[in-house]
Amino acid sequence: MYTGIVQAMLPIASLEKKPGLWTFSVVLPADLTDELTLGASVAVNGTCFTVTAMAAAEVWFDAIAETLALTNLKHIQVGTLVNIERSARANAEVGGHVLSGHVVDTATVVNIENTENNRRITFRGQPDWMKYVFSKGYLALNGASLTIAAVNQQEFAVNLIPETLRRTNFALLQINDPVNVEIDQQTQVIVDTVERVMAERVASAS
Repeated sequence: MYTGIVQAMLPIASLEKKPGLWTFSVVLPADLTDELTLGASVAVNGTCFTVTAMAAAEVWFDAIAETLALTNLKHIQVGTLVNIERSARANAEVGGHVLSGHVVDTATVVNIENTENNRRITFRGQPDWMKYVFSKGYLALNGASLTIAAVNQQEFAVNLIPETLRRTNFALLQINDPVNVEIDQQTQVIVDTVERVMAERVASAS
């Protein structure tokens, strides 16, 4: 489980590409290596990974073909800055919203609007999951829990304060860049339940 509060923005330290499997590493700061063990879970750009190897502060992860196909990690190279969050400990404060680290797709940046002390980024999503995106609802983008500021059938926008831009890789985004999307699970359950109930009523009435 994750909370959607990005703890660090760090560069990819190493990357080895094999057919169907990429192995990459990140050097974590001291506060993120405390009690970290092999098999522990770490979110990289919002994607849940298992620690496969460790050497001092450097930790390695394996990305399989399916993960690469679904996420923006297919674009990483040595030096790419990624958002990092360790899995939440018991009784941890949930400052964002509860996340699983299971990315459903990527959304593409279509507009960036900068105003004083604020940035609004608009993304284009896919119909199969855009139905779970609501104004003032929650969404995780690159592992950061964000509130939806505006939405239509194809696009949604979020507002980013200076602190979020400082702590995450959103400040680096440009038009057409992809970000990883994890939809809010509670919203998905509610929408799917309503759709099922309505479908059953229509079927029973016909």
